[in-house]
Amino acid sequence: MAEWKDGIAKLTLPTPFPVGDVNAYLIKGDRLTLVDAGTKTADAWESFKSQLAELKLTPEDIEQVILTHDHPDHVGLLDYLSSELEVYGHPLNERWINRTPEFESVHKKFYEKLFVHFGIPEQYFLPSLKVMQKTLVFSCDRSLSGTVTEVNFPPALPGWRVIETPGHAQSHIVLLREKDGVMIAGDTILAGISPNPLLEPPLPGESERPKPLVQYNASLKKLLKYPIGLVYTGHGAEITELHGLIEKRLAKQHDRAMQVRKMLEGKELTVFEICKLLFPSVYERELNLTISETVGQLDYLQSLEAISVREEGTAFVYTAK
Repeated sequence: MAEWKDGIAKLTLPTPFPVGDVNAYLIKGDRLTLVDAGTKTADAWESFKSQLAELKLTPEDIEQVILTHDHPDHVGLLDYLSSELEVYGHPLNERWINRTPEFESVHKKFYEKLFVHFGIPEQYFLPSLKVMQKTLVFSCDRSLSGTVTEVNFPPALPGWRVIETPGHAQSHIVLLREKDGVMIAGDTILAGISPNPLLEPPLPGESERPKPLVQYNASLKKLLKYPIGLVYTGHGAEITELHGLIEKRLAKQHDRAMQVRKMLEGKELTVFEICKLLFPSVYERELNLTISETVGQLDYLQSLEAISVREEGTAFVYTAK
């Protein structure tokens, strides 16, 4: 049952995705603020209204929305809420929540080129793109009313601050209440699993793609500098020992990358070949996610100068140094 705890109420909403339920949050501030908005499905909307009713609220009582990031399971219900409702988030949300034909074309061409560079057989191109398109059906179609970054404070939430945490998404932020270290983390860190840093096209005005796992590690290390206590997550349970969990996650990811480096000793392999070795039973079914994970490990190893890469034909091949 939804209930208030220190000015915050957690709403747990169903999704059609393997990750399961997603969490949204209400914050009592100068305006009643919704942080994240669930997936665009009738089931999520009914659950949302039901949990609001438990708090003696209706959707019309919500006065503003702040997004932790742009993924469909966090923004979809914006299309069910009033078009007059103010929505805030990092500027990089905009290209995903208000997708233009130009961006959709850039998105498609980016992945088609990337698939070639990764050595992915052409037979996987169309199915992978269709999975991405199907996922975006559960997103929304609207613009931000305003933007928030680390240089400003979240509107109408005195005592809260914004921390930029790119990695899982380029648009990712967290909200930190400074008086007691309570953090609403979105998918920056989860109690049960490590979020997948997902590949995205180059940022506006840039030509190189972001390196999301390298960014994600930097975001986790950044959070170690803050006195954070209770963490409300985007999926699953709260976290109470954040710093210890971050250290474990960083160490585990490093060990995983070293396993990848070992695979490359005396060999030259494409991203797709490495992906098949890392995920032999699921790489076909979950190709977009497994490729993102594989590329992340390679980006990380390159940042350590532990591997080298060269172009062979249209693909790139990697080997251990």
